[in-house]
Amino acid sequence: MHKKELTIFVLEFNSVSELAETDRELVFAAREASENAYAPYSGFRVGAALLLENGVVVKGNNQENADFTDGLCAERVALFYANANYPQVKVVAMAISASNSNGLLVQPAQPCGSCRQALVETETRFHHPIRLILDSASKIMIVEKAESLLPFAFKPGSLG
Repeated sequence: MHKKELTIFVLEFNSVSELAETDRELVFAAREASENAYAPYSGFRVGAALLLENGVVVKGNNQENADFTDGLCAERVALFYANANYPQVKVVAMAISASNSNGLLVQPAQPCGSCRQALVETETRFHHPIRLILDSASKIMIVEKAESLLPFAFKPGSLG
């Protein structure tokens, strides 16, 4: 038996004002996208903003459905839009912001497992990491690549 340790590094900032201008603008775009989320059932509004390599910012937000399984997360809405409309352009970064009836969440918004898988697929497709900027009222966390959040992701090589 061999014991191995997996480590991820996270940069933590106290507020959005500490971020570089590009990251700050991406967070504001994610917050704006969250305001337009269709979340009549949960009241949990999530926004995602992607920065593409060509400088375009693509926004997405969660879309709920009375049959909860038919809804879609903000991260995948934005990723799928980007991949459909800019199929040859790398995703450089994604900011994620979430709020509820009390306002911006106290702890950083994090992608669900399905969104993590879709993010890793996009990283694999373009052979390029996606920086994740996780927004909240108390702090902002940056993870340098999505794969850090899903180290045993299912990838093309997993198909045998």
